[in-house]
Amino acid sequence: MGAVSPTLDATFFALSDPQRRGILERLGRGPATLSQLAEPSGLTLNGIKKHVGILEFAGLVETEKVGRVRECRLGPATTLSEAGGWIEAHRRTWEGRLNRFERFVEGAE
Repeated sequence: MGAVSPTLDATFFALSDPQRRGILERLGRGPATLSQLAEPSGLTLNGIKKHVGILEFAGLVETEKVGRVRECRLGPATTLSEAGGWIEAHRRTWEGRLNRFERFVEGAE
């Protein structure tokens, strides 16, 4: 299955939190400022900054200073593609094992 990339752990960590997944869902509808992200979540501006920082470190979000605000948008899909590939490889492995087990059980009857 190959070596694990350093970004894979960061991606899964970033996706492990429901607040961060909510931020990604919101940014899927278009860019937003930190204040716009904080408003519906009930988090403080510092709380949102922390979550956005984790998402940014994982490459899932990009931020840019626009005037007096920081605008956030989805990052390139490369880190999600890498995570999806890892999941798919492990899904195929487990599916193969379960299929072999199923044939074994059916042969034992």
